[in-house]
Amino acid sequence: MNVDWLFDFPYRIKLNTDAIDKAVRGFAAAYSAFFDGIKMTLTSFVGAINWVLSHVPWFILVALVFFLGYKGHKKVRSGILYSILLCIIGIFGLWSLMNLTLSIVLAGVIVALLFGLPIGVLLSNSEHANRLIRPLLDMMQTMPVFVYLIPAVIFFGMGSASAVIATVIYAMVPVIRLTSLGIRQVNTEVVEAARSFGSTKLQLLFKVQVPQALPTIMAGVNQTLMMAMSMVVTCSMIGARGLGNEVLIAVNRIEISRGFIAGSAVVILAILLDRLTQGWFSEKKKEGGE
Repeated sequence: MNVDWLFDFPYRIKLNTDAIDKAVRGFAAAYSAFFDGIKMTLTSFVGAINWVLSHVPWFILVALVFFLGYKGHKKVRSGILYSILLCIIGIFGLWSLMNLTLSIVLAGVIVALLFGLPIGVLLSNSEHANRLIRPLLDMMQTMPVFVYLIPAVIFFGMGSASAVIATVIYAMVPVIRLTSLGIRQVNTEVVEAARSFGSTKLQLLFKVQVPQALPTIMAGVNQTLMMAMSMVVTCSMIGARGLGNEVLIAVNRIEISRGFIAGSAVVILAILLDRLTQGWFSEKKKEGGE
């Protein structure tokens, strides 16, 4: 007796995926000039950041990391430790690749903040907009990261521009959520007092709500930065150069030592970015508490 029908869902809809793919490709071809403009802009932006980083002497960058580590944690030991970690990347011979990776990450984070912060402010002031956008944010945060690579390549081709676009879509969610949450959590009595003194909506936002919510917003910036770093290796699959590409080459050639060294450099860079931004976040939180 055949009982497969008990375990297999009986109804199926056959989707015409070929038609969807053709429609997307046709849209990309029809507006290729527009997408090429965005690609050139993002590629130039990444190139400009990389040019700046590559022309900063290594000892100045190490000194900057020491200063930020000391200022953020108020400990000389922290500054020395972070400086040593950065030097390890140089000792591995991966300094230039680190600059390439950092260029893509910083470009992605900057674009994500340019879009994410205003959207977070909008959601904080509109419950209706918040209900509409929340499912989209849930989908963006839970969608497998490899899915973002497909439309990025279709519209922008291989290279750093596609990597930035994929990074922005994936990493933008935390700053939107935490910006909205931070502004919503501002003390209502403080807001009402500002309104009673005749503050306009913009004055209320920039002089009261944003300063009060800054620690939470900075936590969102930190999370966006970390999620952008997590895309480093993934984006190497669509032509993004840097440390991620070194890991990908090691995987393809099954070179465990090469992969371990490049992976360690990615980990060190992620730790440095996390600790330095967390130190800034803690400092802002103390200032807000005072």
